[in-house]
Amino acid sequence: MRRAIAAGVLGTMLLFSARAAVALPDYYNDGESNPLRVAAYVIYPVGYALEWLIFRPLHYVVSRPELEPVFGHRPHQEAGSPD
Repeated sequence: MRRAIAAGVLGTMLLFSARAAVALPDYYNDGESNPLRVAAYVIYPVGYALEWLIFRPLHYVVSRPELEPVFGHRPHQEAGSPD
């Protein structure tokens, strides 16, 4: 019985994931010709790389419990609470 349920769940997951993987045609619209949109195609990957290569590791170092007093970092759950 358990195998039948597991097989059914697995089959359902595979069915829906296969439908989601089918790419729809990417139609062009005039909003994509906006100069700011074109600039974003160049700027976005740079920002993404900066986030993952510089800012996330920097936050990791600053947020260490022993270094929080030095950098003045407060954990996110305490950020809205008054001192």
